[in-house]
Amino acid sequence: MTHPFSLAFLTVTDADPVTAVQTAAQAGYDMVGLHFLPASPTEAAYPILTDAGVQAAVARALAETGVQLADIEIVRLKPDTRMADLDPFLALGQRLGARHILVAGDDTDRNRLIDTYGRFCVAAGHFGLSADIEPMPWTAIRTLADAVQITDAVNQHNSGILVDALHWDRAGDTAQTVQALDPALLHYAQVCDGPKPFDPSDADMIRIAREARLLPGEGGIDLTALLRALPAGLPISIEIPNQARALTQTSLERARAALAATRALFADN
Repeated sequence: MTHPFSLAFLTVTDADPVTAVQTAAQAGYDMVGLHFLPASPTEAAYPILTDAGVQAAVARALAETGVQLADIEIVRLKPDTRMADLDPFLALGQRLGARHILVAGDDTDRNRLIDTYGRFCVAAGHFGLSADIEPMPWTAIRTLADAVQITDAVNQHNSGILVDALHWDRAGDTAQTVQALDPALLHYAQVCDGPKPFDPSDADMIRIAREARLLPGEGGIDLTALLRALPAGLPISIEIPNQARALTQTSLERARAALAATRALFADN
């Protein structure tokens, strides 16, 4: 079974959301991912969340191209997260046909994080969206085992775990840990390559993740082992932000190169 491919927002982060949708279509992707909320405190808010004109333009682009909105980002669960604050985010995701929400854990109190995530799953479920935890080695949810503990604790039908190739490698997870996951928790996965050996400091792992990922085959991650552990037909989000390439290539050129490299990887495995 073939895997549907989605163009992750970070791969073409220099493109506005309408252009991102159009780029996904022109490059041959089935889906696209969009950011509605900033990934870090230093990022500005995205106009799509509050600008009705932008929302309408994105809806038109999705309808005209046939590209589906796979996932929306990023909900960071913090000690002070309030569900009511996320209603506009969830409502917009539903209106645009999104399927999944990328979730990060930013609360070191595990019991409180479990409670917050459980309540978020309920809120997302009201809008027909899954809540997919992405383990990242510098967050409070570092590994797949951490994510499993949290999804088991909340026991919600729309909980999920997002396996990102870069974070999976940096956290020391294995193909066996992926194979041991309940397939019902896997709604999509993220693929890229990365340099090895690597600096294990949080600062440098974050730098690589946000601005220096590599095309499949350019780095040292065992992508073959990961791909063979994923369920057949699982949607694959191609997330390869690379600032150096962005200086010399258009968003469309980068999107096409990322898709070609990923397709070649899957063709070989």
